[in-house]
Amino acid sequence: MAAKPPRVINVDEVEALSGPGTLMWKPIRFTLGVRAFGCNAYVADRPGRELIEPHSENPALAHEELYYVARGRASFTIDGEQYDAGEGTYVFVPDPASHRAAVAAEPDTLVLSFGGPPTFEPSAWEWTFRAAALARSDPAAARQILEEGLAAHPESPSIRYQLACQSAIDGDSDAALERLAEAVELEPGLVDSARGDGDFDSVRQEPDFLRLIGDD
Repeated sequence: MAAKPPRVINVDEVEALSGPGTLMWKPIRFTLGVRAFGCNAYVADRPGRELIEPHSENPALAHEELYYVARGRASFTIDGEQYDAGEGTYVFVPDPASHRAAVAAEPDTLVLSFGGPPTFEPSAWEWTFRAAALARSDPAAARQILEEGLAAHPESPSIRYQLACQSAIDGDSDAALERLAEAVELEPGLVDSARGDGDFDSVRQEPDFLRLIGDD
């Protein structure tokens, strides 16, 4: 069993508490014990009720905040400008000094909030996923994404593997085999992926490819 087992709860199961003014909030972070970032939920039963109290973040903490309208519709005011946010809308406030507030524009509106200092480092998969979607439709863009990803994650086997795939698709067999060799050296298990990966069809009969996958 995991040392810290998962916790699963529906937001409507968390009791709403009174905040300042007409604010009603659900202490999601406290309830789940989240330590990586702040996260809470705000509910309003009718239009005009507060969802996000008027405030700016403490500059010393440098927290970015992300809001998500999970239900209903909200009207945000950020630095004096209004934003209509229907269900499914994200509202990102990167500057802690920005003054923000929100009220409900529809009954039964639910807004989720997430916040924390900008210390998170994106994982390599974000670059590989974005590039894979463009591998054939826009190979130049895919390659640029992967090169940027490799600069951010110079030791990533998955980005090297995707660069090998892209080179094989582009017909550059030397680059494909070089990148694949680097990827396999860092993560030997990628040999199994390469064996069945159609992206390598253009180099599948190359002696160096066969040696890499152990079929020589």
